[in-house]
Amino acid sequence: NTLRMLLHGPVGAGKSSFFNSMDNVLQDRITTRALADSLSGKSFTMEVKKAGSYFPFTFTDIRGMEIEEGNGVHPKDIPKILLGHVKNGYIVKNPISEGNPKYNENPSLNDRIHCLVAVIPANSISLMEQIVIDQLRKVRQKARDLGIPQVIIMTKVDEVCPLVKGNLEKVYASKKIKEKMDECSMRLGVPVNCIFPVKNYHDEDPGNTKMDILILKALLNIVNFASDYVLDQTDNE
Repeated sequence: NTLRMLLHGPVGAGKSSFFNSMDNVLQDRITTRALADSLSGKSFTMEVKKAGSYFPFTFTDIRGMEIEEGNGVHPKDIPKILLGHVKNGYIVKNPISEGNPKYNENPSLNDRIHCLVAVIPANSISLMEQIVIDQLRKVRQKARDLGIPQVIIMTKVDEVCPLVKGNLEKVYASKKIKEKMDECSMRLGVPVNCIFPVKNYHDEDPGNTKMDILILKALLNIVNFASDYVLDQTDNE
C-alpha cells in the first residue's frame, strides 16, 4: 500500500521546493520534477524514486487552495479530496460531481489522504493575510474532523534568524525560530510538536548534511504519522 500526503500552503511557501528537497536527499542528486510540474498550474501527485522503483508514499500538491474564495479549490471538494473521491489529474475549478470521470465513487483506504502537510514560510507567517489563514484553518479542520494527522513544514528558517543562517544546527536552539513555531501553532491551531523547521534546497549542492537532517526528520515524522493513521483505520474497519 502507498501512504498519501496532501501538500497545501500559501503561494511562495516552498511546496514544490520542499518536495524537490526531499527528492534531492533521497536520491543524493539535484532534482526538479515538482518545479517542472508546478509551472503548469495544475495539481499533481508525485512519487519519490529510489533505485529501480519508488518509495511507498506520494505527495499531492493542490495548487490554489490558499487563495481567496472563488479562485482556488472549492471548499466542497476538500473533504472529497481527503476521503479519496478525487482522482489524480482533476483540475479543481468547480466542485466535482459524481458523474465526473475523475470522481472515485468508492475510494478505499489506500485512496485517502493519510497526512495533511501545510508548508508555511517562517519569514512571512506574521504578515499572512487573515483570509489565507482562514482558508488554511478550514482545510485543517476538515482533516481534524476526519481524524487525519497534520504537520506543518516551516520553510525559510535561515531568513528569520542570523544565528541559524550562520549555522543550521542551531535551529532548535534559536529563540527566534521558537517564536515563529509558536506563532504558527497559534495562528493555524497545530501543536508545536507537529511543526518542523527546514531549509529547502535552492542553489546548494546535494549532500548538505545539516539541511538533509532537518528534511529527513520532517519526512520521517510525516511517514510515521501517516502510517499510524492507516493502522488505526485498518483496526477500526
